[in-house]
Amino acid sequence: MHDILVTADMIARYHCLMKEKKTIEDEMNALKEVFHHFFDKHTGVNQKGELIENGLKLQRQIRKTEKYLPEPTVKKLEELRMGDLIEVKKIPDEQKISASIKLGLLNEEDLAGCKMINYSKAIAIKEV
Repeated sequence: MHDILVTADMIARYHCLMKEKKTIEDEMNALKEVFHHFFDKHTGVNQKGELIENGLKLQRQIRKTEKYLPEPTVKKLEELRMGDLIEVKKIPDEQKISASIKLGLLNEEDLAGCKMINYSKAIAIKEV
């Protein structure tokens, strides 16, 4: 395996960039808020728009998503006797499985191959 070199300069640079990133993201979010207020006033709320200044085009795009609210929709469909339009999902109850294992009603081996494990990696640098 090749040796991988991590130097104090690399760590310091990463730390510096993280601070700059936070500052840049804060400023960008503040500018985005101004741009949205501008477009709300000049083109209307939830309306797309564009502005050209000094050879740059600022555009606001609007994406619309619609989703039925589960509880009232299911209730209404049941009242209308339209049960065919209700999806029934069978999913494992994580809490009940865990409790059953702790109580000895179920062995973890019984569910071998059924568990998915995800890992996420993160880098953190703090001044010490």
